[in-house]
Amino acid sequence: MPGLRVLFLGGTGIISSACSWLAVERGIELFVLNRGQSTDRPLPAEATVLRGDARDPASVREAIGGREFDAVVDWVAYAPGDVQADIAAFSGRTGQFVFISSASAYQTPPSRVPVVESTPLRNPFWQYSRDKIACEELLRAAYRDEAFPVTIVRPSHTYDKTEVPLHGGWTAVARMRQGKPVIVHGDGTSLWTLTHHADFAPGFVPLLGHPRTLGESFHITSDDVLTWDQITRALAAAAGVRADIVHVPSEVIAAADPEWGAGLLGDKAHSMVFDNAKLRSVVPGYRAVIPFEQGAREIVAWHDENPSRRRIDAGVDALSDKLAQAGRPGN
Repeated sequence: MPGLRVLFLGGTGIISSACSWLAVERGIELFVLNRGQSTDRPLPAEATVLRGDARDPASVREAIGGREFDAVVDWVAYAPGDVQADIAAFSGRTGQFVFISSASAYQTPPSRVPVVESTPLRNPFWQYSRDKIACEELLRAAYRDEAFPVTIVRPSHTYDKTEVPLHGGWTAVARMRQGKPVIVHGDGTSLWTLTHHADFAPGFVPLLGHPRTLGESFHITSDDVLTWDQITRALAAAAGVRADIVHVPSEVIAAADPEWGAGLLGDKAHSMVFDNAKLRSVVPGYRAVIPFEQGAREIVAWHDENPSRRRIDAGVDALSDKLAQAGRPGN
């Protein structure tokens, strides 16, 4: 791995930032192409920053010049047009192209768990997931027809200290601190896998430049599985309060807020547990070690450090009041 030349398109997001730091720690020569607009997650000083817009092919060509890479990772490709541009830009210029897909592309709801990489891809509820599936199909065709050296990685719900993993972000924690009820979809018992970004990176970085990954797909997740009630209560405990949970059917939430509903019906409403055996076949010994209770404390501490981080979504707050009133027994 030391001596690899790797390009990240993006590199300061929740997942990619941890991978940027671990990559340089392990001796990778890292180039990061982005617009330089993120301040929450600084890049390591060892990374070479190339200013450009990853979604503008001309900007990408100008930024990378004549450089070639052992691996290119696109962290910010969401639509088929994005990966078509990547194929055109990097064919013949990289030994590996890593597409960051999503575990929400798997069959939803899953017919069985744990989910493995061969689980069918189908999500009729969420356009985001269908777009990721379409990207994968284009890249697999390029691998079959042109030997384009693609590796597909499917993160599940990966978080860092800046992200509250409940709809509305900090709004939910603020409500709990105010003694207001917080909405949990369904009956709160569906199982969910949360992965700290510092646990994702040790599974991801060893895939870079790995010859056994070409043409393959991998998900990278924790083995720490909680119910949504447990997730909510862990955040409440970190915030120094108890959660007043009101359960509301996902379909009712979707009727009131289609955007919130798409993320539920297309992802979070269903139990998702993953088998990481395939990842461990090429990254022996991989193991996530950060429980969500620790992550919840990091989230609350980071938000409490600076009042400007504790942003309230007035729309989600008001809708939560309405849903909670309707969802109380006897209403």
